[in-house]
This record gives sequence, structure tokens and C-alpha cells, in this order.
Amino acid sequence: MTVQMPEPHTFDPVPAQAELIPLLDLHEQEVDRQMRICNACRYCEGFCAVFPAMTRRLDFAKADIHYLANLCHNCGACLHACQYAAPHAFAVNVPQAMAKVRAQTYTEYAWPARFGLLYRRNGTFVAVALAIALSLFLLLALQVNGTLLPGRLAGDFYAVFPHNTLALLFGGVFSAAGVALVMALRRFWRSVSPGQARQPASGALSEAASAVLTLKYLDGGHGQGCNNADDRYTLWRRRYHHLTFYGFMLCFAATVVATGYHYLLGLPAPYPMTSVPVLLGTLGGIGLIVGPAGLLALNLRRAPEHGDVAQRPMDRAFILLLLLVSATGLALLALRDSAAMAILLAVHLGTVMALFVTLPYGKFAHGLFRSAALLKFTIEKRRPDPHGLGGD
Repeated sequence: MTVQMPEPHTFDPVPAQAELIPLLDLHEQEVDRQMRICNACRYCEGFCAVFPAMTRRLDFAKADIHYLANLCHNCGACLHACQYAAPHAFAVNVPQAMAKVRAQTYTEYAWPARFGLLYRRNGTFVAVALAIALSLFLLLALQVNGTLLPGRLAGDFYAVFPHNTLALLFGGVFSAAGVALVMALRRFWRSVSPGQARQPASGALSEAASAVLTLKYLDGGHGQGCNNADDRYTLWRRRYHHLTFYGFMLCFAATVVATGYHYLLGLPAPYPMTSVPVLLGTLGGIGLIVGPAGLLALNLRRAPEHGDVAQRPMDRAFILLLLLVSATGLALLALRDSAAMAILLAVHLGTVMALFVTLPYGKFAHGLFRSAALLKFTIEKRRPDPHGLGGD
């Protein structure tokens, strides 16, 4: 049987879908077009979660496209395997089409909604936030001490900035960022999973968590990894993501343990180099140096057809901010007993504040949206295929 493929630029939706098309913008229509071609071909069905999820659908509404876009890990394997990729007239490029829609979902589901506009100029937003935060903490240091070089303080950070001031300021900003992220995630989930049961099917949550924590779908579907600059596979993108993610989590753990030391044990900082908070923070800082540096190198070499070039300023701004946070943190640790401690502390706190402020409106959000999409996938695959066509 011969399958008739739609032409790329004269695509005419089937009648059942026609009434949905006005609801889709150009990028979403392009994903719809490509998914129809992929649904007829199905060569890439075993590559990642996107294609089994796709085969459960005959039509692609806006919510379906948003779900599939965030399920895509942009590994590039399907692009290099596709017989309909450019220079074929169909010009199928699933990673790029998905990436463009994925960026739109961040803006559309952001909370408060008006702040979603910050995604469109995220590189500038990060730079401005960093400049303001650095200026704030440098001015605070001057106000409290009268100088940024107050002499040796034996690593006593609270002699520069009082503990309660830092706890209130950073706790408030981090909590506000957390609320914004949770609300955005809630809006996304309600859109892509309308009426879905609140309790996931048995094993779905653990399977989704495993896929998230192991970055399962950055293996290209065959264990060899992603494509980056060409059609050669590499596992380094997955490895650098692991170093970045677990480095971040170790730094967060160091903060939690230090908080416990301060409030539960009555042991204020500074802590010895061999203490748990310092060891966790050091390991996390190293991970946040190596991981982001590797991701930045890969990003600079990545072929333009592997994703959305317009998002690179947002990607690189987030990577550079993580590098700044970890580099200034390790420098502060190494020189905490020196006369430069106060200025290093102000610079480090400024970069951390900029990170917290920009978390809900930058690249960090992709991890949460992708995790939600993976959870929907693991729930969905445990249910009967409504059309009996899926390949789970």
C-alpha cells in the first residue's frame, strides 16, 4: 500500500483536524505536519519516548503538541535517521520543530503570565539581573563595613553580611522562584493532561523518576548518545548534564546541611574544610564547573539544524551563570581567610541572587517541564491505546 505524504508547504489538514488548525500558530502547525509524516513512516519509533507517544494519536491538538515538544530531549538521532529530512522536499526536522514549540510553552505557561515575556530576551534579562544583584551586594558590603577590604576576618562571612539578613533575603527570593515554577508546572500539567487521574498508574512515577535521574533519552535510543556537530554519536552531552544536575543538587544539599548545623546544632559558619557542608559544596562546585563548561563547548559547536538557534542566548546565559556561581563559590572557599574574602563573598552572593531571580524564566524550567512530560508518558503507556495503533 502506498502512503500519500503531505507536501511541506501546501499541507491541507484532514477535515477532522481542520477546525483545530486556527488554534495552532506556525511553529505548532509545523510540528503537526511533521508528526503526520512520522506517523505514516514510524522508522524512529524505538528511538525515544516521543514516537511511541505520537503513535497513540491520529490528530494533534495544541496540548498534544506541547506535550510532545517537551518530551523531546533534542538528541538529534531521528534527524540523522530520517529519509524525509532535507534536502528531501518534506524537510522533516523533528528536533528543531519541537525546540521552537518548546520555547513557546515556557512563555505560555509562565507564572505570572506577563513575566513569560522575559523568555524572549532571556540573555539580556540574565545580564541585567546579574549586574543589579552584584551592585546590590557590593553596596551592602560597603554600607555594613565601610570598605570591601576590611582585613582578615578568619572566614567569618557573617561579619560581612548578618546571617538573618541573608536568610531572609535569599529565602524570600528562592521561595518566590519556587512558587513561580510550581505554578507554571501546574498550568502545563493541566493543559496537557486534562482530566487525568491525580494518582499515577502503578510504577509510573518511579519509571518517570528513573528516566529523569538517568537522562535515559539522551542516549539516542541505542545507547550511543546524541548527535551534536555532525552525524557522529557522543555520550558527552549526557555526561555533562549529569555533572551539572548532580553538582547543583550537591550544592543544594550543602546549603540544607549547613542550615541544619546552624539552627539545629547551634553551629554557625565557618565550617572546617573536612566538614560535611564544605565537602558537599566543594564536590558540587566542581561538578558545576566541569558540567556547564562541557555543555558550553558542545553548544558552541552544535550544528544549527540540531535545535533552535534563536534559543542559544538563553542556553548560554544559563550555562555561564552556573559557571559564575560555582567559580566564585570555589574561589571564596579557597580564599576565605584572606583579605579578599569580603569582595569575593559579595560577588558570589550577587551571582547566586541572579540565578535565583532568573530560575523561573530561563533554561532551568526545561527540566521541570520535561519531567512532567515524562510522567505523562509513563502514565499514558500503561493505558490501552485508544486507536490500537501504538507501538509501546
